[in-house]
Amino acid sequence: MRHNRLRELLAAGKPTIGTHLLSTWPTLVELVGSAGNYDYIEFTAEYAPFHMHDLDNLGRALELKDLAGMIKIEQTQYTHQAMRAIGSGFQSVLFADVRTVADAHACVAAVRAETPNSGGRLGVGMRRDVGTVLEGGSPAYVAALDEVVIAIMVEKRECVEDLDAILSVEGIDMVQFGASDYSMSIGATGQRSHPDVRKAELKTIGTALAKGLHPRVELSDINLAAPYLEMGVKHFCIGWDVRVLYDWWRVNGEGMRAMLEEGKSTPAKKTEAAQPVGSY
Repeated sequence: MRHNRLRELLAAGKPTIGTHLLSTWPTLVELVGSAGNYDYIEFTAEYAPFHMHDLDNLGRALELKDLAGMIKIEQTQYTHQAMRAIGSGFQSVLFADVRTVADAHACVAAVRAETPNSGGRLGVGMRRDVGTVLEGGSPAYVAALDEVVIAIMVEKRECVEDLDAILSVEGIDMVQFGASDYSMSIGATGQRSHPDVRKAELKTIGTALAKGLHPRVELSDINLAAPYLEMGVKHFCIGWDVRVLYDWWRVNGEGMRAMLEEGKSTPAKKTEAAQPVGSY
């Protein structure tokens, strides 16, 4: 069975850095691995189109670059998608839409083996994680399921109101606050900086740290990390492939368009042909 890099880092008390992909193109996983500095990739399946073959191919790429894989799934898919992602080689699951203690228990059960000690819902499978036919139903398989990192989103009003009890559920490892969903759930849609949203975020981080859990923060701009570092946060997931592309296309497209428009109003000058820079 493959070692769980993310679990090892959490157990050692070390910081972690991840990034998000909505694309299922395995080459992007390889590029993230080649860039260095990243410990895992979150495939944000809650928002992305994909099929079962995509999960297997992502799992292969993650193994190739020794990256841990996290998948984000929404509530109606907890058991099925967690099972199939783990079977494809993902070693962490981020559960969205948690509202109650019962929801938190369902998250834990969705990734643990159905044994008296583990108390999960997963049985034996012939999937990539066990070499298809090599480790299915073995003690190593059960142990690997016990090592799967469980992360939950704190993003609903009910979850914040009962946060202490929810974060007391055994098996939860990482906790992330979701400002967008939370603002919507309290009737302040889109107001991510609303005082009540900020208060809930601080409560989430503080409660997680007090319980020995690992709060994680998503950032599109690493210059915003400082206040979280001061709070004791050591786990960050930075950037989204779709946002990186959109920002580049917008900024550079506008810049190129402006240069072309400026050139229209300026008489052309006869110059030597410019040599391309930075092209292939």
